[in-house]
Amino acid sequence: MSIHTDLDQAGAQAKANARGTTFMTSYLDTLTLVERLHRLLLDVIKDEFERIGMLEVNPVQALLLFNIGDHEVTAGELKSRGYYQGSNVSYNLKKLVEMGYMHHQRSEIDRRSVRVRLTEKGRAVRDVVAKLFCTHADGLLDRNVLDQKGIEDITASLRRVERYWTDQIRYIY
Repeated sequence: MSIHTDLDQAGAQAKANARGTTFMTSYLDTLTLVERLHRLLLDVIKDEFERIGMLEVNPVQALLLFNIGDHEVTAGELKSRGYYQGSNVSYNLKKLVEMGYMHHQRSEIDRRSVRVRLTEKGRAVRDVVAKLFCTHADGLLDRNVLDQKGIEDITASLRRVERYWTDQIRYIY
């Protein structure tokens, strides 16, 4: 082996390390941003509900009502769709039923399973969140924050990360 080959290999390794370090830094920045955006989304929902005087429902519950929409679901289905963790969704569903935002009914087949759907009161909360999101979508377009291609690129990238993470979880088990 010549000195040039050793230098070439050392240079290639240095480039790979630098590339990995740069990517790792960007990856960690992205993870931090995703976490921060989720917390900020909850704050935006909270502010909207305070503005209109709807103080009974917290932002997590409002988002839960929005995600259920016109469907009839079980807590397990919400968990399996990846929206919520088990204890979190069960607690919030129970509170929303108690406050009259959701109907619940035991399954005739599996008495342990409870199906839930929104009441008129729950649909009103869902509509507030939907209107808020519609206003945001219009604002992002109007202010040239994002265009259709930009939002599609972000969504596609995040879906690839989601698939990668899901595969990692499946691989472990």
